[in-house]
Amino acid sequence: METQPSILVIDDEPDNFDVVETLLDGENYQLHYAPSGQQAIARLNSFQPDVILLDVMMPNLDGMEVCRRIKADPQWQSVPIIMVTALTAKEDLARCIAAGADDFVSKPVNSVELRARVHSMLRIKQQYDNLQTLLQLQEDMVNMIVHDLRNPLASIVLSTEILKIAHLQPTQQQQKIDQIAIATQQLQTLIDSLLIMAKLESGKMVLNYTEIDLCAICISAVADFKEIAAQKHLTLISELPEPGGIVKIDVAIFRRVLDNLLSNAIKFSPANAQVTLKAEYIETGAKVQVMDLGTGIAQELKQTIFEKYEVGNVISEVSQLGLGLAFCKMAIEAHNGNITVEDNSPQGAIFTVFINQQ
Repeated sequence: METQPSILVIDDEPDNFDVVETLLDGENYQLHYAPSGQQAIARLNSFQPDVILLDVMMPNLDGMEVCRRIKADPQWQSVPIIMVTALTAKEDLARCIAAGADDFVSKPVNSVELRARVHSMLRIKQQYDNLQTLLQLQEDMVNMIVHDLRNPLASIVLSTEILKIAHLQPTQQQQKIDQIAIATQQLQTLIDSLLIMAKLESGKMVLNYTEIDLCAICISAVADFKEIAAQKHLTLISELPEPGGIVKIDVAIFRRVLDNLLSNAIKFSPANAQVTLKAEYIETGAKVQVMDLGTGIAQELKQTIFEKYEVGNVISEVSQLGLGLAFCKMAIEAHNGNITVEDNSPQGAIFTVFINQQ
């Protein structure tokens, strides 16, 4: 439900507030009143309106000075100010703009003009808020990408340095080589997911459908994650249909979906737990589930977790980039399917993918 835009009217004459309220009747705005500039500025510390209607002629602290003080504070600079003035000389209007006003209306105030100017300022404010949200999202994205890249890179660098030690035993050398290979795979998966998501969003990704045995692609995914699961002392098991069944999918993209789901299940599972990959053919196509015994997904996150950069339960030392599930959702929907999440028993989560065959 959308919130009502809020308008702060600053005027030393209460009757003028009643006039504004009448002129804006039916516009679904929340109107607030401050009888002086001092009270308005004090109120802004706890309340920020979407637009300010500011009378120029007020005792003690006139509208020009109020406007300057509001615009001098970075936290209030984005709030559009419409000066309400009886002044008509161009020099006076220029002073309003110089004080930081975004627009002005002349007294006596006309209803059509006031509505139009308020609507215009609200549109500008909404565009500014949208831009700030986007910038914050981009900043969060960069921070999370850096966080996710740092862990596998650190593993590669550390293992490489250890390999330089001449007296390492062959088994120790192989262990470090395996760690480098795993970290490299993690980096490759992250980069590929970013690139594929960009193509899916732009509509430039054309799926390359191929008939493949569902059992075979699941067996391949489990085999590739056996070593990663073993490092966390996890048991990775599969419950698969008999070989020979066919599903029509983009193999590379669907395999990446499986990789993301298995990787998440392993990351968020406690040591000595179990991760299960289950697949079956159903009347409409195929159903694949990844089940873990980790921390699970909070009820309020079960929808937003499929959005980009959304993170479920924050766990220290665990990659937090919210791209994996967003990628899975986009990829599965491109296959005319859908993905859901539900609670596992006694704990954990079950991610279910439905692939509908045309």
